[in-house]
Amino acid sequence: MYNGISTRYSVSVYINNQEAAISRNTVVTKKAPEKAFLVTVATKRSQTKAVEDSIAELTQLTRTAGARVVGNTVQRLISPNRAYYVGSGKLEELIALKKTAGYNLAIFDDELTPLQQRNLEEALGVKVIDRVALILDIFGRHAHTSEGKMQVELAQHQYLLPRLAGQWSHLERLGGGIGTRGPGESQLETDKRLIRRKIQRLEARIEEVRKHRALYRQQRQRQGIPVVALVGYTNSGKSSLLNALSGADVPVADKLFATLDPITRRISLPGGSAALLTDTVGFIRKLPPTIITAFRATLEEISQAKLLVHVVDLTSHNAVEQCQTVETILAELNIADKPRLTVLNKIDLLLDKSRQWDEDSALDYLSNWPGLAGKDTLLASAVSGWGLDRLREEIKQALLGPPKTPVRTAAKWLSQIKIKPLETPS
Repeated sequence: MYNGISTRYSVSVYINNQEAAISRNTVVTKKAPEKAFLVTVATKRSQTKAVEDSIAELTQLTRTAGARVVGNTVQRLISPNRAYYVGSGKLEELIALKKTAGYNLAIFDDELTPLQQRNLEEALGVKVIDRVALILDIFGRHAHTSEGKMQVELAQHQYLLPRLAGQWSHLERLGGGIGTRGPGESQLETDKRLIRRKIQRLEARIEEVRKHRALYRQQRQRQGIPVVALVGYTNSGKSSLLNALSGADVPVADKLFATLDPITRRISLPGGSAALLTDTVGFIRKLPPTIITAFRATLEEISQAKLLVHVVDLTSHNAVEQCQTVETILAELNIADKPRLTVLNKIDLLLDKSRQWDEDSALDYLSNWPGLAGKDTLLASAVSGWGLDRLREEIKQALLGPPKTPVRTAAKWLSQIKIKPLETPS
């Protein structure tokens, strides 16, 4: 299914293997990492910092997928070029850079149309993918359970379907004329039919998973065990927090989308009560709509939770923008008003390493930042275990208390207090 960093399928796969090839989940690992060059088109109104942050995140995604970034470029346009995404001058520059930078893979920061991708590959003579394909590739590498693989496969097929057009254009030229149909058109229709059939089967299987999850939720409701869902930007430390609260040993890694499959563990709360804590896929800017659609069964775990715990990486210079992204996706899922707590995680990384810190001194010291910790907001370090007792108490009170909506979103008040991560407070 994969060839380095790409979710684009070879048409010959369909000829030789047909449906058997579509369902394969084999990752082909190359000995030498691909050399990637990153390209972004920014509107003239885009702020420089936002553009830099987007390129930095694309760089991290590329490295997570196993490629080596050899360069990047940004072009400011009113809107992306309809035929080539970039302007003619920038396209010539990219062609010239292929010799000097030696890249064999071009990654574009926005979703490309099939026409743009085909034109760019012909002009550059290298493999071209977009941000969506890159994320799908990472998801494909990190999905381990049958459910996760099904969801990723569905998203990949939905992404592939509109991109089949033109794959057989070289054969269409052989036919033509009144009353004739080129072999390319026939093969294209066959490929589309196979993919649509596969999508229907995957959707049916995922619907069964959704029904099973609904039954499990009903059983939990009858048992009276409330569900708390962890949400947040990818790599914010949700899995580490799950481990710290539950004593589980869920694998964690300092990379994007380390956790895709939903994981639920029982946690103990003060007074002998308990709750089920669920961790699922992290969010990211420009999260492909196909991912949200394919992972609907998983994301329903969030919508059915009684309480959300929004985990924020306080060390990130983009904490405000990341919180805004989480708020946007929660709104798209129609759960923006669900009760929640906000956990400002990784506070241990904000401290002066020349001093010795314990939990009390660290929390007291960081609380001196005006407005840093307040109502529905907690300071914590999942790795050090700091702030977890208070978090358990706050979860208990939130579950016992009357339903409420957050007084303010994390993005709003983070921008108001102007936190500067990695700088020691005075």
